[in-house]
Amino acid sequence: MFPQVRMRRNRRTDWSRRLVSENQLSVNDLIWPVFIQEGSNQKTEIPSMPGVQRFTIDHLLEAAREAAELKIPVLALFPATDPAKKTEGGEEAFNPENLVCRAVHALKAENLNLGILCDVALDPYTSHGQDGLVKDGYVVNDETIEVLCRQAVTQAEAGCDIIAPSDMMDGRIGAIREALDEAGFQHVQIMAYAAKYASAFYGPFRDAVGSGANLGTGDKRTYQMDPANSEEAMREVGLDISEGADMVMVKPGMPYLDIVRRVKTEFEIPTFAYQVSGEYAMISAAAQNGWLDRERCIMESLLCFKRAGADGILTYFAREVAQLLQSE
Repeated sequence: MFPQVRMRRNRRTDWSRRLVSENQLSVNDLIWPVFIQEGSNQKTEIPSMPGVQRFTIDHLLEAAREAAELKIPVLALFPATDPAKKTEGGEEAFNPENLVCRAVHALKAENLNLGILCDVALDPYTSHGQDGLVKDGYVVNDETIEVLCRQAVTQAEAGCDIIAPSDMMDGRIGAIREALDEAGFQHVQIMAYAAKYASAFYGPFRDAVGSGANLGTGDKRTYQMDPANSEEAMREVGLDISEGADMVMVKPGMPYLDIVRRVKTEFEIPTFAYQVSGEYAMISAAAQNGWLDRERCIMESLLCFKRAGADGILTYFAREVAQLLQSE
C-alpha cells in the first residue's frame, strides 16, 4: 500500500520503462496488404486511403523487394479487377491467368524471402459485389464453396503460400483444406478470416478493389457477423480450427480487441487481426489535419493489438512501421 508501493517508480526513467515493458512490436508481426491493378508502370492513388496506392505488377515487385529488405514476412494481395471481367458467377476468380495469379508468379520469380497471402472470396470478381454466388437475392452457401475451392487451388498452383478465405461461408475451411490436399498442396497454409464482422469500417477497401460500386446499397449481413456478438465468434473460430485452419484472423481490428483476446486465450492458436481500411483512413486523415501525432498513434495502435494477444497484424502501415522500427 502507498507510500510503500509507488507504481510510478518503474515509470520514472526511459530505461526502466523499457525494462518492465510487457509487450513489444517487431517487424515480424507485420503483414502488408497491397492492392494491385492491370497495366504497367502505374501507381494509382486511393483517395479514401491517403498514402495507399494500387500497383501494377512491375511496381508491386519494387514494393516486394523493399518489403524483403525491411524483413516484412508476408505480402497480402488484393486485386482491382477490370470491370469487364466481372460476372454474376465470378469466373475470373479461378482463371489461372488472372491478375492475382500473374502477380504471384512474378513475385515468386524474384526469389525473395517473402510469404504471399491470397484472399479467397468472390467480391473482387462478381458484378454484384457479394463474396459468393447469388440466387433469388440470397448469397448461397454450398454452391459458393465449390467456386472458392477452385479459386484456392488456382492460387496455390500459382505459388501462393497462405490461402486466406474471407468469405464467411459455412464449412468452407474444411472444403478448401480437402481441395488443397487432393491437389497436392498439403504444405499451403490456411489463415481463416474466422471472426469477420459486417462492419462499416470496410468502405475505403471496397473503393480500393472497386467492389463498392458493384455492391451499391447491398450488404453482407447474411454471412458476415453481427457486431453485437462475441459468443458467436468463439463458435466460428472453433469450427474453422476443427476444419483445418492453421491460423485465424479477427476483422476488423481495434474495435474488436476483446474478440482478439478471447480467441487467443480460449484457443491458443496463431491469432491475427486486420487493421482495416477504415481504421487506416481515420488515423491518416486525423494526422493530415494535425489533430493526432501520426507516428505515435500508428505505433500505439499496433502495440494494442499485441497487448490484446495478436501474434501479427495486417496493416496498411506495415512499410512505414517497418521503417520506423529499423530506425529505432
